[in-house]
Amino acid sequence: MNLRRTCVLVSTTAFVLLLLLLYGGLGSVLRASSAALRDYQLLGSPLYKLDLTWPRNPELFTGAVFAVAVNQYAGLVYVAQRGDNVPKMLVFSTDGHLLMSWNSSTLEMPHGIFVADAATPSPSVWVTDVGTGPYGHCIKQYSPSGKLLQVLGTPGQPGSGVSPLQFDQPAEIFVHTSGEIYIVDGDGGMNNRLIKLSPELEVLWMHGEKGQGLAQFYIPHSVTVDAAQRVWVADRGNKRIQVFNSVTGEWLGTWGSCFTEDAPYSVRITPDKKHLVVVQLNTNQLSVLEAPPVGMIGQCRVESVIQLGEDTKPHLVDLDLKTGALYVAEIGAQQAQKFTPFSLGGSLL
Repeated sequence: MNLRRTCVLVSTTAFVLLLLLLYGGLGSVLRASSAALRDYQLLGSPLYKLDLTWPRNPELFTGAVFAVAVNQYAGLVYVAQRGDNVPKMLVFSTDGHLLMSWNSSTLEMPHGIFVADAATPSPSVWVTDVGTGPYGHCIKQYSPSGKLLQVLGTPGQPGSGVSPLQFDQPAEIFVHTSGEIYIVDGDGGMNNRLIKLSPELEVLWMHGEKGQGLAQFYIPHSVTVDAAQRVWVADRGNKRIQVFNSVTGEWLGTWGSCFTEDAPYSVRITPDKKHLVVVQLNTNQLSVLEAPPVGMIGQCRVESVIQLGEDTKPHLVDLDLKTGALYVAEIGAQQAQKFTPFSLGGSLL
């Protein structure tokens, strides 16, 4: 019997009794329980299940995995890892085969990834680099095969300038289909900023004050934009998500009650726009929150939780906008994993 495929929430007593019946003997129970600790559990509504076939060869991960991004139109998954003498980028197919790897000397310490213009013949891969060497403190645009196309920021020089642009450990980038760019800058550096750029890279609006007040940040770590012109920011150091109007930059609301135990590290919107997927690294959780209707923010409500194994340390996630599949970059486990949505009434999440 495959425990991974049948992991469900049951009481501790029932769980032990079940293992006794299946395996017999205390020794078998202890071995099976140890394996379960490395597995995952579904809390609340079961919205996702682990795809055990992805990737085909998990041993290909040789470093600490920090980020993942999907080009759903090309069927590609980009996975960024760190470490000495390891390829910084692995490119898989959505069915789990390794297609290529990059080890560009221009990429020091990848943090976040985003695939822009995915539906066009010329998509590009944006990578935030938090390295402190001659190529760090920048955001880089690459071709799908790893050719460097453009650099935002001053390589090797942290700063707070906007003309020209400077960054200090930029955490993540989101490129809208309009070509407008959203950046959270400050993975522990001098900056705590949310910046919106035009397609011509001009600053349209910015919130850049460190603090706990409205529209202030402490380690803004992830950003995404929904179809209702709302910008969602994982304000990690303040253990909350802040929401802004994408056109004006106006502050719209804050969610904090869902993050009393651990901060949000990553935030993404599901394809049907009904849920937000949020990562909590220290508690090893992926929380699925109800997305509020257009015109209101309200309070956050957790509908489902994927409880990962101890020391998995999930960092950033991305979603396949065609299939709804969820990809998770896991620092502690040194791997990326794929979760597929359960069918709900014949439709995906």
